[in-house]
Amino acid sequence: MNVKLQNKVLRQLMNYAMLIAGASVAAFALEQILIPALIMDGGMVGIAMIVSAKTPIPLSIMTLALNLPLVFIGGKKLERSFVFRSLTAMAVFSAALTFFGSTKYHVTDDKLLATVFGGVLLGFGVGLVLLNGGCLDGTEAVAVMVSRRFNFSVGQIVLFFNVLIYLTAGTLFGLDRALYSLLTYFIVSKIEDFVNTGMQQGKAVMIITNQGKEIANDIYHTLGRTVTLMEGSGLISGEKIVLYCVVTRIEVPTLRKIVSNDDYSAFMAISDVSEIIGKHIKSNSSKLNK
Repeated sequence: MNVKLQNKVLRQLMNYAMLIAGASVAAFALEQILIPALIMDGGMVGIAMIVSAKTPIPLSIMTLALNLPLVFIGGKKLERSFVFRSLTAMAVFSAALTFFGSTKYHVTDDKLLATVFGGVLLGFGVGLVLLNGGCLDGTEAVAVMVSRRFNFSVGQIVLFFNVLIYLTAGTLFGLDRALYSLLTYFIVSKIEDFVNTGMQQGKAVMIITNQGKEIANDIYHTLGRTVTLMEGSGLISGEKIVLYCVVTRIEVPTLRKIVSNDDYSAFMAISDVSEIIGKHIKSNSSKLNK
């Protein structure tokens, strides 16, 4: 086994190890901290928690039943490895929910402590999964697909969906539980961003390279994102091509993999995007127009 192949295998193993760790931490946060306090998560996991609390159906079964169809739907427009990693993370997540749910133990009875520390652990676990190219909730995968057809960002779609879930939780379990759940949602979002600095809703990416057209074509064929090419000059390295594009947070791991390809020599900087004005060009075609 040559060095390049060996490094690739090690990276893959590390990615899947982090997926398993993240899914396990997220399951612990739910079963041992949030669920005993009746504090809901967002997305399809939140719906599964509500259904599980009102019916004898186990949470582990409900999360798989609700999330798997969405992953396959959203996976048609996303990278194949994203689907495989998400399925792995969800399978581990479901198994961990079953394990931690059978222990009959919970960390704290204090609702505020459960909100804060449950949100921190859940955000950490979800952040690890997202960082390594997977997801635990199919809502975001479908939101990416919907955002490509309508003038709404991924964050707006997910937030709207979560608000409906928390309103339902407030009706069923009391307004205080809805407020605790909403606070947990904000904590989870911040911790996700802290764990994975490249995974916020919108990211501006600048790539400096000598292989601008090759990388731009690779980005386009893989993500469907058009790229702006500009001429630049380094103080020491001389003439360069500067690529600029804006991507969603779920696309950043794929973009990292493209730029870190051994065939390319490139420098990439990723920054937050607070607002996008105008049409953000996103093609559904797999062929680059001349």
